[in-house]
Amino acid sequence: MAEFPRRDFLQTSSLAPLAALAPLGFPVMASAAPSDKVVVGIIGLGGQGRAHVKSFAGLPNVEVAYLCDVDDKRRSEAGEVVPAAKQVPDLRTILDDKRVDAVSIATPDHWHTPAALLALQAGKHVYVEKPCSHNVREGRWLVDAARQSGKLVQHGTQSRSAPFLQAAIQLLRDGVIGPVVVARAWNVQFRPPIGKSQPGTAPAGFDYDTWVGPAPLVPFQPNRHHYTWHWWYDFGTGDAGNDGVHEIDIARWGLGVDTHPSRVAAVGGKYIHDDDQQHPDTMTAAFEYPADGKPGSPRQLTFEMRLWSRYYPSNIDNGNEFLGTKGRMLLTKRGKCEVFNEKGERQNIPLPDDKSVGITPHQQNFVEAIRGNAKLAADALTGHLSSTLPHLGNLACRLGRSFGFDPEREEIPGDPEANALLGRSYRTEHWGTPQRAQAR
Repeated sequence: MAEFPRRDFLQTSSLAPLAALAPLGFPVMASAAPSDKVVVGIIGLGGQGRAHVKSFAGLPNVEVAYLCDVDDKRRSEAGEVVPAAKQVPDLRTILDDKRVDAVSIATPDHWHTPAALLALQAGKHVYVEKPCSHNVREGRWLVDAARQSGKLVQHGTQSRSAPFLQAAIQLLRDGVIGPVVVARAWNVQFRPPIGKSQPGTAPAGFDYDTWVGPAPLVPFQPNRHHYTWHWWYDFGTGDAGNDGVHEIDIARWGLGVDTHPSRVAAVGGKYIHDDDQQHPDTMTAAFEYPADGKPGSPRQLTFEMRLWSRYYPSNIDNGNEFLGTKGRMLLTKRGKCEVFNEKGERQNIPLPDDKSVGITPHQQNFVEAIRGNAKLAADALTGHLSSTLPHLGNLACRLGRSFGFDPEREEIPGDPEANALLGRSYRTEHWGTPQRAQAR
């Protein structure tokens, strides 16, 4: 097996000095002065939101000043972690406080962009969970708003701040398997069905009207509530946008494409679960990219999703594979990276000992970027380009056909039906509805 000298590797990897890190935007952390305290408000206190609370509360010189959720119980539980924080049911209370520097958004998907737009308008920096948008149109609005406001937007794909994955991507950039032509991502796990239910009454202490927010108002339904909202068109983006976007983001990162695809094909649907969920439990999608916008050297990204089995490719439930002209790389945020040459021989590749992927380093990067000490690892455009892929895959499955996509105009040429699904309907009278939607 070929050996890569560790000394040579460290000179070109993401563990090298700042000059080597700069091309990929990897941060070098700096210590904050006492005057650099960052005041944060957390919006959305479910499972991921509680992780945000613990993470931000543990960062040096960061104050979690507000805890916001429409569920009284969730606010109270989060308050046990940060007793000094104010508990509020309305995010606008946070935005009105000029002392707040940034907000962290871990709401259901349909609130991600609307809440972020309101925060940017209020002059706050934004950390927003994945996917950063509910649909393609919202992703573009977020990118434009971030640029116009001059504030920072960090997308919650925390793999971008993991040294292990940064080093693996740097290997691809350095040509360890030659030019990367195909990137494969998969999300394979068992998720139980959500059952069938009928409209009912929202639980006490839960502000359902605000939870629905700018989305079309539908009656409360028990299996369209905490977490199960993921599987409904109006509120979630399915598991492609939930867990799948993590692997899709790594795949796009390793493939080295910084634009949208020009061709989308997908098959899938509800193959197994007989329940009320609307998004697919099975999907195979392919996205074609013209390399650097030039004809003659396209690249391809594929995504596979199965939510009814635990038969994992390469014994990895969620992972990636990169195919180059001189070999392949198997990579997962679970801590595995294997490189093979064109003969299928495994290569001995030194990588960082720390193989963890967590929220805290990503939020530390966000805070240091606010202080001016780092470059964001996953800015609004990075989030938009990656989040668009599950949106397009879901759309192709919903329509039952493939289509071309204009990367510049972000449109599906000659297909009014498909173009209409690049956005969504809103409650025009609701305060959370984006101004861009009201103007359409």
